[in-house]
Amino acid sequence: MDSFLIEGGVPLRGVIEVSGSKNAALPIIMASIAVDDVVTYTNVPDLRDIHTTIRLLNILGREASLENGVVTVRNGVLGMEAPYDLVKTMRASVLCLGPLLARLGEAKVSLPGGCAIGARPVDQHLFALEKMGTVFDLENGYIHGRCPRGLRGAHIRFDMPTVGGTENVLMAACLAQGETVLENVAREPEIVDLANFLIRCGAKIEGQGSTMIRVQGVESLHGCTYAVMPDRIEAGTFLVAAGVTGGELLLKNCPLDDMSAVVDKLRDAGMIIEKTEDGVLARTGEEGLKGVNISTRPHPGFPTDMQAQFMVLMCCAQGSGLVEENIFENRFMHVQELVRMGADIHVTGSSAMVRGGRRLAGAPVMASDLRAGAALVLAGLAAEGETRVQRIYHVDRGYERLADKLSAVGACIRRIKDPG
Repeated sequence: MDSFLIEGGVPLRGVIEVSGSKNAALPIIMASIAVDDVVTYTNVPDLRDIHTTIRLLNILGREASLENGVVTVRNGVLGMEAPYDLVKTMRASVLCLGPLLARLGEAKVSLPGGCAIGARPVDQHLFALEKMGTVFDLENGYIHGRCPRGLRGAHIRFDMPTVGGTENVLMAACLAQGETVLENVAREPEIVDLANFLIRCGAKIEGQGSTMIRVQGVESLHGCTYAVMPDRIEAGTFLVAAGVTGGELLLKNCPLDDMSAVVDKLRDAGMIIEKTEDGVLARTGEEGLKGVNISTRPHPGFPTDMQAQFMVLMCCAQGSGLVEENIFENRFMHVQELVRMGADIHVTGSSAMVRGGRRLAGAPVMASDLRAGAALVLAGLAAEGETRVQRIYHVDRGYERLADKLSAVGACIRRIKDPG
């Protein structure tokens, strides 16, 4: 395995190009299963999860490849089974369920990551697809769905906004018979991007970005060329990097309009973020950083995927800030690693009190997940001395060439092989 070795305390200055969105690309590429034609995607990030998606499509009988940020998916004899060996490495693999049912009337998909069938993240997916006429069985760790008469439009109200559930059912509904109405849906920009792609392929969808989406089923979808939206979480991570290092960064291809909750909190914390002709310019104001409170919520609220990174900003700020995590029950695993670096953080249930004003110190730390890994990299950039971030394969899942991008704007960061 690899690690990042970081010598902190260097203000970052320069230009960074924001990559295409992982969270948008995964469902959009998976949607090619529902398309009876060649599909070309541009602005695709070169990430582990993207390669896993391409492998899954190839196993399912499509001919998929990635080259220089372009994914091409061609027709093949479509299979119905997504095996455990792939699904266990990426929960987004379950997004093949809806389009497979729509195309074949049958799908067999491994349960993601050992989750029980009644637990998040798949219960809402199955509930909605059952209302559309699918019968599910649990067979040896696989979800086996059958709808021999085809999917039928239905009126579906999700118990809670679910990003994956909304995406899975949206793809299925495009080829269902009649109208499907989805209520209490997730409103994330990545869902809007998926809907826009499907519309480009001939789908009839209205309401994306609101709490209710209407879909009129069509007989087939045609191919197209589509550019994936920029990654708002990567962009937010780089905005924080400018703040915690006391530097100044210009972000190109930054989706500022999709980042209001994050940008508003960064400004409240003392950062200056300006839209210019060349991109988005970010730096810390003259009065420095100050503690603020955040509470993660479904979009358009503060995204859970930026919680860990923002916590690092609070560690570097003057004063205190309360971080409330309302989306995932176990998303404070980075706290103990930040404490190892000198952070003053106290967790009570789903809340963490962060007291800033103390300089972080370099230390060996370990990434527990994708966003925790990004937070530890930010902490290393801000810290005094050397930080070694281990298990960076988590970071590789969601950040394209992170060390290269940071090095180009002055960071002392390099990738090293772990001994043994």
